[in-house]
Amino acid sequence: MEKKKLIIIDVQNDFVTGSLGTEEARRMLPRLLEKAGRFPGEILLTKDTHTDNYPETQEGRLLPVSHCVIGTEGWEFPPELEKIRAERNAKVYEKPCFGSVSLVSDLKEAYADGQLDSVELVGICTDICVVSNALMIKSALPELPVYVDAFCCAGVTPEKHKAALEVMESCQVIVEGKDSV
Repeated sequence: MEKKKLIIIDVQNDFVTGSLGTEEARRMLPRLLEKAGRFPGEILLTKDTHTDNYPETQEGRLLPVSHCVIGTEGWEFPPELEKIRAERNAKVYEKPCFGSVSLVSDLKEAYADGQLDSVELVGICTDICVVSNALMIKSALPELPVYVDAFCCAGVTPEKHKAALEVMESCQVIVEGKDSV
């Protein structure tokens, strides 16, 4: 049994084609889908999840673009990713902010039980939610190899994507595919 997990961060319609979508995210998506389709271990997904009161939250005041509101099309996964999620019966972690405490807790438990050898993160946005989750995992499990596939991530901008990859490398996250972006 494979003891590695692929963690797909916030690949939701609003970050691909919706209110915060980018050309980089649209170009990256086929690569991510191909990786997820052939990944030999367990797949986990996070889902940025906001409510109608998003504009009144701290994040909403600092990023005044409504997105990933629960129950909307923008909150959903793209159809191709939803198909993979359903086929793999992948667990989804809804999170109201950048990082998922529940995800980290479950990974700590799997690691303590000897059921986890490594994690690999892919997704959107490299410079916000990918970096947040990678650093949370690395902080909670310093001996666990944490990988990020740069070719299967997209940032808010190409420059912020590259800066986030550098930050993660500085914190001993293993960044792969950096030369291909």
